[in-house]
Amino acid sequence: MENPFELINERLDRIEKSLINIIDKIEDNNGAPAPSLPNIMNIEQVADYISLSKHTVYGLVHKREIPHFKKGKRLYFDKERINEWLREGEVSTKKDIEEKVDEYLFRNPLI
Repeated sequence: MENPFELINERLDRIEKSLINIIDKIEDNNGAPAPSLPNIMNIEQVADYISLSKHTVYGLVHKREIPHFKKGKRLYFDKERINEWLREGEVSTKKDIEEKVDEYLFRNPLI
């Protein structure tokens, strides 16, 4: 006989996943339907995705520092563009810099 607590836990996990799916489809706080495209995020989703507050994301939008687009009064973000934007701040490792120097010196000898 199966442990009843395991059965309850499995059912709760399924319910939780179903609720998350439903919440993703429900309208956002402004009354607009949540974007149905998989790579399009609204303000709440992008704030959660990049671990910033909505207020901070609005500030980045205002300064035009984060890629976004507007449809009416609503802001949307393309997940791929957000990933590219995040990678722009990537810091090269010492090894990467040394490889670039070696490549440059190979192509442009000093003598």
